[in-house]
Amino acid sequence: MALVSDWQDLEGSLPERWVESRIGLTLEGTDRAERALALLAPLQPVRTGPASVSIRVAQGAGGPSPEGLRRALRRLEAERIHGRLELISVDERPAEAVAETARRLPQAWDAAVAGLPSDWSDLLGEIELDSSDYIEPGAVSLAPINPRRVGSSLRLQFRSARRFGYGASPGMVRRCLERCDAAGITGRVEVVRVLSDTRPVGTQGPVWQIEGRMV
Repeated sequence: MALVSDWQDLEGSLPERWVESRIGLTLEGTDRAERALALLAPLQPVRTGPASVSIRVAQGAGGPSPEGLRRALRRLEAERIHGRLELISVDERPAEAVAETARRLPQAWDAAVAGLPSDWSDLLGEIELDSSDYIEPGAVSLAPINPRRVGSSLRLQFRSARRFGYGASPGMVRRCLERCDAAGITGRVEVVRVLSDTRPVGTQGPVWQIEGRMV
């Protein structure tokens, strides 16, 4: 069975407000069980039978990520270890909690990244602040990701590169947004442009031309 595509289908069926799920993996036989456990070790699987485990997957920074599970399943497929996935349980964030965190920048970044394709490599992001009072302190907190203000608006654009090239790493982006959050700065985060699996040769990475400007 194609475990990665099975996970993609299962992930797509999860409710919009899910925050944590427990995924069951049952192998086709017991002969490769120990090897499968070794490959899944970074996810801290819990053995539930001779040929089965359960794995906790969380949105954001609360545990093994959906992408982490996807990478682990690719490792199993690469060694031709087959099995079946099932959803054991799922926890959702209450609607009122969603409203409270909707304007918190780190969580907005987590949601934006979660919606990207698994092989994304470069993106142009945009932070729209809730108040003009946040422009100066926000620029200071976001300095490591080199934000660029869009005209006189409350929008700050930045570049992020997942593996290499021009732009801050996703982790650095989140740390800067956490600094904003600690200072009470709120707003929204949006991915404006994204590219997948780029491999720059002799350059620092791709650029976009928007309204006559290179970004």
